[in-house]
Amino acid sequence: MASLSIHSKKHKVAVVGSGNWGTTIAKVVAENVQAHSDLFEQEIQMWVYEEDYQIPKDSKHYDAGSALSTKPQKLTQLINGLHENVKYLPGIALPKNIVANPDVADTVKGSTILIFNLPHQFIGRVCDGLRGKVIPYARGISCIKGVSVSDQGCELFSESIGKKLNIYCGALSGANIANEVALEKWCETTIAYDPPAMDSKQPTPAGSPSASSADLPSLQKSESKSMKLAALPAEYPPLNHANVRTLFHRPYFHVRMVKDVAGVSLGGALKNIVALAAGFVDGLGWGDNAKSAVIRIGILEEVKFGMQFFSHTCRSETFTEESCGVADIITSCSGGRNFRCAKMAVKEGKPIGEIEERELNGQKLQGTSTAYEVHSFLKAMAMEKEFPLFEAVYNILEGNNKPEDIPKLVEAHSTDDV
Repeated sequence: MASLSIHSKKHKVAVVGSGNWGTTIAKVVAENVQAHSDLFEQEIQMWVYEEDYQIPKDSKHYDAGSALSTKPQKLTQLINGLHENVKYLPGIALPKNIVANPDVADTVKGSTILIFNLPHQFIGRVCDGLRGKVIPYARGISCIKGVSVSDQGCELFSESIGKKLNIYCGALSGANIANEVALEKWCETTIAYDPPAMDSKQPTPAGSPSASSADLPSLQKSESKSMKLAALPAEYPPLNHANVRTLFHRPYFHVRMVKDVAGVSLGGALKNIVALAAGFVDGLGWGDNAKSAVIRIGILEEVKFGMQFFSHTCRSETFTEESCGVADIITSCSGGRNFRCAKMAVKEGKPIGEIEERELNGQKLQGTSTAYEVHSFLKAMAMEKEFPLFEAVYNILEGNNKPEDIPKLVEAHSTDDV
């Protein structure tokens, strides 16, 4: 039972993104705002990239005699009318307090909690469109599994979102295949949220989101330091670990709260590269031993990357103890989309981009883009040889090597301590 709130205002929550994972997270938080009406307003606005969509004949909503089924309809109208994202999360009933909105600025209007869950290539454009349209004291959670990496530097998506909108943004990542979560099959996730001290009188973890930029180029450090956050007014319930957990925790979706935003973000990003490697060796028919070797090396390279480039805030334990680390690698190397598409590419002898287009219903692989970005960054840092598995995946994607070459490409890594 919800307790009586001592605060005069409640948090309004918006979800920016409505793909497979975005819609699933919207379902989770929509259920929780209903269960905790003392903390949250009841309506969840969800931004949907508007498109026309034809209800497929195998949908339970298809009716040959209905005008709704005989021609394409606006996706937002279908979601709001059927309470199901028939394109990106078909077959899953959504809570009726989710409202699909094609206008991203209207979606976030008045919201104090913004949940970002969209393909990472759209983050910059979407955030640019939201400048000046977000409540100054809003707080964000990025559910985007990736990092913005180039030869210019390495930046967490939570940081880039935070800097563009001048708000604090944490991160959510874990061993969370969207369809399994949507079907309410039990799993865990990790949320990194290091609340600004100004938001609560309660003790808050040390450190700041900008600290993870300490080892990166000076331009990036100066941009991080330019952020001036507005305090969350006392009229709202504090956004401490307990209340953030309340927004996301469900009986089937267990949440562990940490403060390591860098580690959680990197785990969600780099595991996609490892999953491609696992898919390559599985596609060759090499079995579980080979896949386990890839996972072991991948975990080591994740830890090394985090401690090398985000040493001021990143904890090695995040990769080995939390769902966003080793658990996410195991899941991603068993049934995730990067693993599946890489495996199909090898078995069918086709480019992975062709498999992606055929299998993902318009969604994109994160592993391929992350592999290229990480390579560009490592090359600029002259550290390619320090991360042989990441480099092996890049070279296979480029056609410089074949999947069969993975053992010799990572052999130096395996003999470092001999």
